[in-house]
Amino acid sequence: MEKALSVIDIKSKIKTYLIDFSLLLSIYFLPALSHLFAFPIYYLDPMRIALVVALIHTSKKNAYIIAITLPLFSFLISSHPQILKSFLLSTELIINLGLFFFLKDKLKNVFATLFISIVISKVIYYFLKFVLIYFALLNDKLFSTPFYFQLISVFVLSSYIYIVNRTSSK
Repeated sequence: MEKALSVIDIKSKIKTYLIDFSLLLSIYFLPALSHLFAFPIYYLDPMRIALVVALIHTSKKNAYIIAITLPLFSFLISSHPQILKSFLLSTELIINLGLFFFLKDKLKNVFATLFISIVISKVIYYFLKFVLIYFALLNDKLFSTPFYFQLISVFVLSSYIYIVNRTSSK
């Protein structure tokens, strides 16, 4: 029995490592892909996509690690986003996760839970970004990603978690 549990644990860790490696690799190549496709891929909210993938397919702990480290990793390898904005993005992703786990049992609907947690974390993000811009600590536009792209992203990610959750509970 112990041996079977050990094999399951090893498989789970390998899966987590492969997902994390894939997420880091995708963030690493994101600037090159943006140039290749002549489309600002950050419009698709790749950090949040990575967070949702980690949330669904790995552990709670790993999702928090991704939320904290991915924006900083992106800054270290490409100097984008700015360091202050990297911390701001990490804060937004951590708030998103915290709200998701807080609301999950209360709402009992993963679509609504993720949707609401993303919207609230974005409101907090834009408030903090506004404050940083106002005090000239951040040289950026308040809204660099068009609103409709953000709305589409929220719907697609919320739908994805709903579909995965529904099929895995059957």
